[in-house]
Amino acid sequence: MTRVLLITKGHPFAKDDFFEIFDELVEDTNSCVSDYTHVEQPAAQHFFHPEHSESWDVFVMYDMPGIEFNRSPKDRKINPVRFDAPSDAFKRGVYSMLEKGKGLIFLHHALAGWPLWEEWANIIGGRFHYQPASLGGINYPDSGYRHDVKHTVEVVDATHPITNGIPASFEFTDELYLAPIFEENVYPILRSRHDFSSQNFYSADLAIRGQGFSNKDWEHPPTSNVVGWVKHAGNSPVAYLQFGDGPGQYAEPIFRQIIGNAITWASSNEAHDWAQRRFQESGTFA
Repeated sequence: MTRVLLITKGHPFAKDDFFEIFDELVEDTNSCVSDYTHVEQPAAQHFFHPEHSESWDVFVMYDMPGIEFNRSPKDRKINPVRFDAPSDAFKRGVYSMLEKGKGLIFLHHALAGWPLWEEWANIIGGRFHYQPASLGGINYPDSGYRHDVKHTVEVVDATHPITNGIPASFEFTDELYLAPIFEENVYPILRSRHDFSSQNFYSADLAIRGQGFSNKDWEHPPTSNVVGWVKHAGNSPVAYLQFGDGPGQYAEPIFRQIIGNAITWASSNEAHDWAQRRFQESGTFA
């Protein structure tokens, strides 16, 4: 059976509705999840170490570490956000844990985590930027967001365990991101038919400055339409799913099934063997 460490904080969410997903996975006799423990940032950072993470098989991240927003309407126009770098001790713990092969799942806004640590973006497979930033030697504008987008999602690999029992294509209404994705380093399992170009999104930087739902004088290069992928980070199997903005998404049976499937995959011997092979064959840590 699989034990899950569920990590949150940094972005508001409907807690009771979200936790209900994991409560039901524990109660479902067909689920591999035996129990889960919830911990918030920054306390969660303590567990990113082989010795401290032994009690859990899979980490599920629905957090945004390293980011603190200025909530003052007056001040946020000038200084809307502060970014903090992780400690060296935390980084060492992460590398050691990934060498051991802990399964990791990142959901939705977790794509924005640790903006001052580029290796974290490599571990996930991309990054959402709240302000202009450099990533992989490329200068990017702030990323784009768009709420309540009704789009069609297509399964890329119907044989993958995460897509088990998922229709070949389905409609989903959710928040989408326009952000750099390292498609050359990830294995896509889900793609969207939405047009990922700047005219269809709003500026994240303008939003945190109090100008929500605006793309005035903002432009972002087109990005990948991959909304679900798997990859390796060290010997760890990693999955990212862009779904999950709020209660409407939490209640969707397909969303719940995909999360359950992802946990089953990330805890499996198959996923760990796959990640180890990718690590060995690629010669790259992430």
